[in-house]
Amino acid sequence: MLLVTDIGNTNVVLGIYDDDKLLKTWRLSTHRHNTRDEYSIFIRSLLKDSEITPDQISDACICSVVPSLTPSFIAIFEHDFAVTPVVVRPGIKTGLVILYEPPQDVGADRIVNSLAGYKKFGGPLVIVDFGTATTFDVVSAKGEYLGGLITPGPGVSAEALAIRAARLPSVDIRKPRDVIGRNTIDAIRSGLYHGHIGACDHIIEKIISKFDEKPKIIATGGLADIIKEDSKYITEIYPHLTLEGLRIIYEMNS
Repeated sequence: MLLVTDIGNTNVVLGIYDDDKLLKTWRLSTHRHNTRDEYSIFIRSLLKDSEITPDQISDACICSVVPSLTPSFIAIFEHDFAVTPVVVRPGIKTGLVILYEPPQDVGADRIVNSLAGYKKFGGPLVIVDFGTATTFDVVSAKGEYLGGLITPGPGVSAEALAIRAARLPSVDIRKPRDVIGRNTIDAIRSGLYHGHIGACDHIIEKIISKFDEKPKIIATGGLADIIKEDSKYITEIYPHLTLEGLRIIYEMNS
């Protein structure tokens, strides 16, 4: 079995593949100060609950945007599972032509998403990932990674409001009851929700205008389902796009 791991700023997402079939996924909170032993206990417990033994893990692949945690996860796979993981780093085979400047600056998760999306749909393609940041990645019909945009995610915006404005509370991100908020919490929630959808749709429109052929628009990430409800362009959600990209990259580099 292949254990794939996406180490993000908010969550660590793990998945188990048997060949090309995704059997199980888990989501842990990202804590930069957790030790290798702590994450090892979490992973072993999750596998045990799913009746998967360590000796069934034959391979592993990692992408990470939290450099301080990457060595811990490499050590976990090597020590606990006797597996040397494939790590998504500059120079790894992806089959994409990276036109970002410099190429090594683009986030590993963005390349993994772009590869998975291109393998599934071809190009031109726009992948929107709703995470700590909302990222837009653009792939040409020829399989060129053209670049994209990075914006603060709704959660980051909500935290910034609560920190910088003394009288504004922290709110959770969900669809408001009405666009016109009748109390402070609903007003903030509506602003975050509709403001983010408006920004996303505007950005996508600007990207579409760069192409003669309308690109396919796909989305992933924790808030994709919420945004989809009122977005003009976000209609197709692929929650495990990053995990699928890690599986593909493992097969290309193992």
